[in-house]
Amino acid sequence: MVTILKNALIKKIISKEKVSVLLSGGVCLLLLCCPFSASAKETDGGKTLLIKYQNYQQRFWEIERQEEIEQAGFGVIEDQIFPIETKSFGQVYLVPALDRVYNRLALFLADEDGNVVYKTDQLEANSRNTGEMKQPIKELKAISFQELNGDGLMDIVLITTCVNDKGSYAGKPYKVGDVLFQDEERFYRDYRISDKINRFGMNKSVESIVAFVRDGYSTEFLYTSATKKELLDNGFEIAAEQCHYRQFEKFGRLEVVPGTYTMANFATFMIYLVNEQGYIVWSFQPMGDFDNLYALKGITCRDIDGDGMKDIVVFARYSYEGNGNELLVESNYSIYYQRTGSFYEDTQIKKQYPCEEEDTLSGIVEKARSYWGWTA
Repeated sequence: MVTILKNALIKKIISKEKVSVLLSGGVCLLLLCCPFSASAKETDGGKTLLIKYQNYQQRFWEIERQEEIEQAGFGVIEDQIFPIETKSFGQVYLVPALDRVYNRLALFLADEDGNVVYKTDQLEANSRNTGEMKQPIKELKAISFQELNGDGLMDIVLITTCVNDKGSYAGKPYKVGDVLFQDEERFYRDYRISDKINRFGMNKSVESIVAFVRDGYSTEFLYTSATKKELLDNGFEIAAEQCHYRQFEKFGRLEVVPGTYTMANFATFMIYLVNEQGYIVWSFQPMGDFDNLYALKGITCRDIDGDGMKDIVVFARYSYEGNGNELLVESNYSIYYQRTGSFYEDTQIKKQYPCEEEDTLSGIVEKARSYWGWTA
Protein backbone atom coordinates (compact mmCIF):
# COMPACT_ATOMS: atom_id res chain seq x y z
CA MET A 1 0.00 0.00 0.00
CA VAL A 2 1.35 3.38 -0.97
CA THR A 3 2.34 5.41 2.05
CA ILE A 4 0.41 8.69 2.22
CA LEU A 5 1.25 11.42 4.69
CA LYS A 6 -1.73 12.77 6.57
CA ASN A 7 -2.74 16.41 6.16
CA ALA A 8 -1.81 17.08 9.74
CA LEU A 9 1.74 15.89 9.10
CA ILE A 10 2.07 18.06 6.00
CA LYS A 11 0.87 21.07 7.98
CA LYS A 12 3.38 20.27 10.71
CA ILE A 13 6.22 20.03 8.20
CA ILE A 14 5.45 23.38 6.61
CA SER A 15 4.57 25.18 9.85
CA LYS A 16 6.27 28.53 10.30
CA GLU A 17 6.85 27.60 13.91
CA LYS A 18 9.44 25.04 12.83
CA VAL A 19 12.62 25.78 10.89
CA SER A 20 10.85 27.25 7.89
CA VAL A 21 12.47 30.13 6.09
CA LEU A 22 10.24 33.20 6.44
CA LEU A 23 10.54 35.70 3.64
CA SER A 24 9.14 39.20 4.01
CA GLY A 25 9.45 42.44 2.06
CA GLY A 26 12.56 43.65 3.82
CA VAL A 27 13.64 41.03 6.32
CA CYS A 28 14.87 37.49 5.74
CA LEU A 29 15.04 35.43 8.91
CA LEU A 30 17.72 32.85 9.75
CA LEU A 31 20.34 35.33 8.49
CA LEU A 32 19.88 34.13 4.91
CA CYS A 33 20.59 37.64 3.66
CA CYS A 34 24.31 36.83 3.92
CA PRO A 35 25.07 33.20 2.99
CA PHE A 36 28.84 33.41 3.36
CA SER A 37 30.65 32.00 6.37
CA ALA A 38 32.51 34.12 8.89
CA SER A 39 35.77 32.37 8.01
CA ALA A 40 35.37 33.38 4.36
CA LYS A 41 35.22 37.03 5.39
CA GLU A 42 38.71 36.79 6.83
CA THR A 43 40.29 36.19 3.41
CA ASP A 44 40.70 38.72 0.61
CA GLY A 45 38.57 36.51 -1.61
CA GLY A 46 35.90 36.34 1.05
CA LYS A 47 35.89 40.12 1.46
CA THR A 48 35.53 40.60 -2.31
CA LEU A 49 32.69 38.10 -2.37
CA LEU A 50 30.95 39.85 0.51
CA ILE A 51 31.27 43.23 -1.21
CA LYS A 52 29.76 41.80 -4.40
CA TYR A 53 26.88 40.33 -2.44
CA GLN A 54 26.24 43.58 -0.58
CA ASN A 55 26.22 45.53 -3.86
CA TYR A 56 23.84 43.02 -5.38
CA GLN A 57 21.57 43.19 -2.34
CA GLN A 58 21.51 46.98 -2.49
CA ARG A 59 20.40 46.85 -6.13
CA PHE A 60 17.75 44.30 -5.26
CA TRP A 61 16.25 45.99 -2.19
CA GLU A 62 16.16 49.44 -3.78
CA ILE A 63 13.61 48.26 -6.36
CA GLU A 64 10.25 49.81 -5.49
CA ARG A 65 8.54 49.99 -8.88
CA GLN A 66 8.05 47.36 -11.58
CA GLU A 67 9.83 49.46 -14.18
CA GLU A 68 12.89 49.67 -11.90
CA ILE A 69 13.49 45.90 -12.14
CA GLU A 70 15.20 46.18 -15.53
CA GLN A 71 17.01 49.36 -14.50
CA ALA A 72 18.50 47.51 -11.51
CA GLY A 73 20.14 44.91 -13.75
CA PHE A 74 17.47 42.20 -13.80
CA GLY A 75 15.97 40.75 -16.97
CA VAL A 76 12.22 40.36 -16.57
CA ILE A 77 10.90 36.97 -17.79
CA GLU A 78 7.93 38.40 -19.66
CA ASP A 79 6.22 35.13 -20.61
CA GLN A 80 6.08 34.02 -16.96
CA ILE A 81 4.24 37.05 -15.53
CA PHE A 82 0.93 35.93 -14.00
CA PRO A 83 -1.75 37.40 -11.70
CA ILE A 84 -2.13 35.89 -8.24
CA GLU A 85 -4.60 36.57 -5.43
CA THR A 86 -2.89 37.18 -2.09
CA LYS A 87 -4.22 37.63 1.43
CA SER A 88 -2.02 40.62 2.26
CA PHE A 89 -1.87 42.51 -1.04
CA GLY A 90 -5.02 41.50 -2.92
CA GLN A 91 -4.59 40.68 -6.60
CA VAL A 92 -1.06 41.37 -7.77
CA TYR A 93 1.22 40.25 -10.59
CA LEU A 94 4.06 37.82 -10.03
CA VAL A 95 7.04 39.18 -11.98
CA PRO A 96 10.06 36.81 -12.15
CA ALA A 97 13.45 38.16 -13.22
CA LEU A 98 17.03 36.94 -13.63
CA ASP A 99 19.97 39.06 -12.54
CA ARG A 100 22.04 39.66 -15.66
CA VAL A 101 25.38 39.49 -13.83
CA TYR A 102 24.95 36.54 -11.48
CA ASN A 103 22.00 34.59 -12.97
CA ARG A 104 20.15 34.75 -9.67
CA LEU A 105 16.38 34.36 -9.83
CA ALA A 106 14.20 36.94 -8.07
CA LEU A 107 10.43 37.16 -7.65
CA PHE A 108 8.55 40.44 -7.41
CA LEU A 109 4.88 41.06 -6.62
CA ALA A 110 3.61 44.25 -8.23
CA ASP A 111 0.17 45.83 -7.79
CA GLU A 112 -1.95 47.36 -10.57
CA ASP A 113 -0.15 50.69 -10.15
CA GLY A 114 3.27 49.07 -10.66
CA ASN A 115 4.34 49.28 -7.00
CA VAL A 116 6.47 46.36 -5.84
CA VAL A 117 4.76 45.18 -2.65
CA TYR A 118 6.90 42.10 -2.05
CA LYS A 119 10.13 40.60 -3.36
CA THR A 120 12.47 37.71 -2.61
CA ASP A 121 15.52 36.02 -4.05
CA GLN A 122 15.83 33.43 -1.28
CA LEU A 123 15.08 30.51 -3.58
CA GLU A 124 16.40 26.96 -3.89
CA ALA A 125 17.87 27.55 -7.34
CA ASN A 126 20.03 30.39 -5.99
CA SER A 127 21.96 28.02 -3.73
CA ARG A 128 23.29 25.59 -6.35
CA ASN A 129 26.81 27.05 -6.32
CA THR A 130 27.45 27.23 -2.58
CA GLY A 131 29.49 30.24 -1.51
CA GLU A 132 29.43 31.81 -4.98
CA MET A 133 27.53 34.76 -6.36
CA LYS A 134 26.96 33.37 -9.85
CA GLN A 135 24.40 30.61 -10.13
CA PRO A 136 23.80 28.09 -12.97
CA ILE A 137 20.18 29.09 -13.68
CA LYS A 138 19.42 29.05 -17.41
CA GLU A 139 15.64 29.13 -17.54
CA LEU A 140 12.54 29.46 -15.40
CA LYS A 141 10.82 26.32 -16.65
CA ALA A 142 7.46 26.56 -14.88
CA ILE A 143 5.39 28.59 -12.44
CA SER A 144 2.16 27.27 -10.99
CA PHE A 145 -0.26 28.50 -8.33
CA GLN A 146 -1.64 25.70 -6.16
CA GLU A 147 -3.30 25.45 -2.76
CA LEU A 148 -0.94 22.99 -1.09
CA ASN A 149 -1.32 23.10 2.70
CA GLY A 150 -5.08 23.33 3.26
CA ASP A 151 -5.26 26.97 4.37
CA GLY A 152 -7.21 28.17 1.32
CA LEU A 153 -4.38 30.42 0.08
CA MET A 154 -2.60 30.00 -3.23
CA ASP A 155 1.02 28.89 -2.94
CA ILE A 156 3.70 29.14 -5.63
CA VAL A 157 5.45 26.18 -7.28
CA LEU A 158 8.64 26.90 -9.25
CA ILE A 159 10.80 24.75 -11.51
CA THR A 160 14.04 26.12 -12.95
CA THR A 161 16.51 24.57 -15.36
CA CYS A 162 20.17 24.82 -14.39
CA VAL A 163 23.42 23.93 -16.19
CA ASN A 164 26.75 23.83 -14.37
CA ASP A 165 29.80 25.35 -16.06
CA LYS A 166 32.30 23.08 -14.31
CA GLY A 167 32.61 19.82 -12.43
CA SER A 168 31.64 16.27 -13.37
CA TYR A 169 28.11 17.41 -14.16
CA ALA A 170 29.13 20.30 -16.43
CA GLY A 171 26.92 20.94 -19.44
CA LYS A 172 24.08 18.64 -18.34
CA PRO A 173 20.73 20.38 -17.74
CA TYR A 174 18.93 19.53 -14.52
CA LYS A 175 15.79 20.77 -12.80
CA VAL A 176 15.40 22.46 -9.43
CA GLY A 177 11.98 22.54 -7.77
CA ASP A 178 10.80 24.93 -5.08
CA VAL A 179 7.65 25.92 -3.17
CA LEU A 180 6.70 29.23 -1.57
CA PHE A 181 3.82 28.97 0.88
CA GLN A 182 1.49 31.91 1.42
CA ASP A 183 0.24 32.90 4.85
CA GLU A 184 -1.75 35.89 6.14
CA GLU A 185 1.14 38.33 5.71
CA ARG A 186 3.81 36.99 3.35
CA PHE A 187 5.31 33.95 1.58
CA TYR A 188 7.71 31.54 3.21
CA ARG A 189 9.81 28.50 2.28
CA ASP A 190 10.54 25.32 4.18
CA TYR A 191 14.04 24.26 3.17
CA ARG A 192 13.37 20.65 4.23
CA ILE A 193 10.58 20.30 1.70
CA SER A 194 12.66 21.88 -1.08
CA ASP A 195 15.57 19.61 -0.17
CA LYS A 196 13.47 16.45 -0.46
CA ILE A 197 11.86 17.60 -3.72
CA ASN A 198 15.30 17.84 -5.32
CA ARG A 199 17.24 15.15 -3.47
CA PHE A 200 14.73 12.44 -4.35
CA GLY A 201 13.96 13.50 -7.92
CA MET A 202 10.46 14.88 -7.35
CA ASN A 203 11.29 18.01 -9.39
CA LYS A 204 10.39 16.57 -12.80
CA SER A 205 7.10 18.45 -13.09
CA VAL A 206 4.66 20.66 -11.22
CA GLU A 207 2.43 17.60 -10.86
CA SER A 208 5.22 15.67 -9.11
CA ILE A 209 5.82 18.48 -6.64
CA VAL A 210 2.10 18.83 -5.92
CA ALA A 211 1.76 15.05 -5.43
CA PHE A 212 4.49 15.21 -2.79
CA VAL A 213 3.64 18.43 -0.95
CA ARG A 214 -0.16 18.33 -1.11
CA ASP A 215 -0.99 14.64 -1.43
CA GLY A 216 1.87 13.07 0.52
CA TYR A 217 3.26 10.74 -2.14
CA SER A 218 7.03 10.41 -2.17
CA THR A 219 9.90 8.65 -3.94
CA GLU A 220 12.05 8.84 -0.80
CA PHE A 221 11.48 5.16 0.04
CA LEU A 222 13.25 4.18 -3.19
CA TYR A 223 16.50 5.43 -1.65
CA THR A 224 15.96 4.56 2.01
CA SER A 225 14.28 1.12 2.04
CA ALA A 226 16.32 -1.68 3.60
CA THR A 227 14.34 -4.65 2.28
CA LYS A 228 12.52 -5.81 -0.83
CA LYS A 229 9.34 -6.01 1.26
CA GLU A 230 9.56 -2.29 2.07
CA LEU A 231 9.78 -1.52 -1.64
CA LEU A 232 6.71 -3.60 -2.44
CA ASP A 233 4.74 -2.21 0.52
CA ASN A 234 5.28 1.31 -0.80
CA GLY A 235 4.15 0.59 -4.35
CA PHE A 236 7.32 -0.43 -6.17
CA GLU A 237 6.43 -2.50 -9.27
CA ILE A 238 8.97 -5.16 -10.24
CA ALA A 239 9.74 -5.76 -13.92
CA ALA A 240 9.25 -9.52 -13.57
CA GLU A 241 10.63 -10.40 -17.01
CA GLN A 242 14.03 -8.88 -16.11
CA CYS A 243 14.14 -10.08 -12.48
CA HIS A 244 16.61 -12.92 -11.93
CA TYR A 245 19.27 -14.38 -9.61
CA ARG A 246 22.99 -14.14 -10.30
CA GLN A 247 26.13 -15.20 -8.47
CA PHE A 248 28.28 -12.14 -7.81
CA GLU A 249 31.85 -12.95 -6.86
CA LYS A 250 32.18 -10.43 -3.99
CA PHE A 251 28.52 -10.38 -2.90
CA GLY A 252 27.34 -13.97 -3.28
CA ARG A 253 24.01 -15.02 -4.77
CA LEU A 254 21.78 -12.00 -5.28
CA GLU A 255 18.46 -11.29 -6.93
CA VAL A 256 18.61 -8.54 -9.57
CA VAL A 257 15.36 -6.62 -9.02
CA PRO A 258 14.54 -3.89 -11.56
CA GLY A 259 11.30 -1.93 -11.43
CA THR A 260 9.51 1.40 -11.22
CA TYR A 261 7.51 3.59 -8.91
CA THR A 262 5.00 5.82 -10.68
CA MET A 263 4.16 9.21 -9.20
CA ALA A 264 2.18 11.86 -11.10
CA ASN A 265 2.53 9.81 -14.30
CA PHE A 266 6.34 9.73 -14.05
CA ALA A 267 7.93 6.30 -13.61
CA THR A 268 11.18 6.35 -11.63
CA PHE A 269 13.37 3.41 -12.64
CA MET A 270 15.56 1.66 -10.07
CA ILE A 271 17.53 -1.59 -9.85
CA TYR A 272 18.20 -3.35 -6.54
CA LEU A 273 20.47 -6.24 -5.61
CA VAL A 274 18.72 -8.27 -2.91
CA ASN A 275 20.21 -11.11 -0.88
CA GLU A 276 18.44 -14.36 -0.06
CA GLN A 277 17.22 -12.93 3.25
CA GLY A 278 15.40 -10.14 1.38
CA TYR A 279 17.77 -7.30 2.32
CA ILE A 280 18.92 -4.74 -0.24
CA VAL A 281 22.71 -4.79 -0.54
CA TRP A 282 23.06 -2.31 -3.43
CA SER A 283 20.90 -0.06 -5.61
CA PHE A 284 21.25 1.77 -8.92
CA GLN A 285 19.39 4.66 -10.54
CA PRO A 286 20.24 4.36 -14.26
CA MET A 287 17.80 6.99 -15.56
CA GLY A 288 19.77 9.96 -14.23
CA ASP A 289 17.93 13.19 -15.00
CA PHE A 290 15.54 11.74 -17.54
CA ASP A 291 11.93 12.29 -16.52
CA ASN A 292 10.43 8.87 -17.08
CA LEU A 293 11.20 5.26 -18.00
CA TYR A 294 9.74 4.69 -21.46
CA ALA A 295 10.87 1.09 -22.03
CA LEU A 296 13.35 -1.26 -20.36
CA LYS A 297 15.24 -2.96 -23.19
CA GLY A 298 17.37 -5.30 -21.14
CA ILE A 299 19.77 -6.02 -18.26
CA THR A 300 22.75 -8.35 -18.37
CA CYS A 301 25.38 -9.35 -15.81
CA ARG A 302 28.75 -10.07 -17.45
CA ASP A 303 32.40 -9.36 -16.89
CA ILE A 304 32.95 -6.21 -18.95
CA ASP A 305 36.37 -4.96 -17.83
CA GLY A 306 38.19 -8.30 -17.63
CA ASP A 307 38.77 -8.53 -13.89
CA GLY A 308 36.86 -11.81 -13.55
CA MET A 309 33.86 -10.29 -11.74
CA LYS A 310 30.36 -9.81 -13.14
CA ASP A 311 29.41 -6.25 -13.99
CA ILE A 312 25.92 -4.94 -14.81
CA VAL A 313 24.83 -3.40 -18.12
CA VAL A 314 21.43 -1.69 -18.37
CA PHE A 315 19.83 -0.57 -21.65
CA ALA A 316 16.59 1.42 -21.72
CA ARG A 317 14.62 4.17 -23.42
CA TYR A 318 13.68 7.24 -21.43
CA SER A 319 11.36 10.18 -22.05
CA TYR A 320 11.82 13.83 -21.14
CA GLU A 321 10.36 17.23 -21.87
CA GLY A 322 11.97 19.21 -24.69
CA ASN A 323 12.55 22.95 -24.84
CA GLY A 324 9.20 23.40 -26.54
CA ASN A 325 7.45 21.27 -23.88
CA GLU A 326 7.24 18.39 -26.36
CA LEU A 327 7.76 14.77 -25.30
CA LEU A 328 11.11 13.36 -26.44
CA VAL A 329 12.35 9.78 -26.19
CA GLU A 330 16.02 8.78 -26.05
CA SER A 331 17.92 5.51 -25.66
CA ASN A 332 20.66 5.27 -23.06
CA TYR A 333 22.79 2.67 -21.32
CA SER A 334 24.64 2.38 -18.01
CA ILE A 335 27.49 0.10 -16.95
CA TYR A 336 28.25 -0.68 -13.31
CA TYR A 337 31.57 -2.35 -12.44
CA GLN A 338 31.74 -4.77 -9.54
CA ARG A 339 34.46 -4.10 -7.01
CA THR A 340 35.23 -5.46 -3.57
CA GLY A 341 32.23 -4.40 -1.49
CA SER A 342 30.87 -1.92 -4.04
CA PHE A 343 29.88 -1.05 -7.59
CA TYR A 344 30.80 2.08 -9.48
CA GLU A 345 29.33 3.55 -12.65
CA ASP A 346 31.34 3.83 -15.86
CA THR A 347 32.01 7.40 -17.01
CA GLN A 348 34.37 6.75 -19.94
CA ILE A 349 32.91 4.27 -22.41
CA LYS A 350 29.94 6.44 -23.44
CA LYS A 351 32.36 9.21 -24.37
CA GLN A 352 33.83 6.89 -27.00
CA TYR A 353 30.63 4.99 -27.79
CA PRO A 354 27.63 7.29 -27.31
CA CYS A 355 24.28 5.51 -27.40
CA GLU A 356 22.65 5.31 -30.83
CA GLU A 357 19.00 4.66 -31.56
CA GLU A 358 19.83 1.46 -33.47
CA ASP A 359 21.88 0.00 -30.59
CA THR A 360 20.98 -3.30 -28.94
CA LEU A 361 21.98 -4.66 -25.55
CA SER A 362 24.25 -7.27 -27.13
CA GLY A 363 25.85 -4.62 -29.33
CA ILE A 364 26.50 -2.36 -26.33
CA VAL A 365 28.12 -5.26 -24.44
CA GLU A 366 30.34 -6.00 -27.45
CA LYS A 367 31.46 -2.36 -27.69
CA ALA A 368 32.11 -2.15 -23.95
CA ARG A 369 34.15 -5.34 -23.87
CA SER A 370 36.18 -4.21 -26.90
CA TYR A 371 36.93 -0.98 -25.05
CA TRP A 372 38.64 -3.10 -22.38
CA GLY A 373 40.51 -5.20 -24.96
CA TRP A 374 38.24 -8.20 -25.27
CA THR A 375 38.47 -9.70 -28.75
CA ALA A 376 35.50 -12.04 -28.43
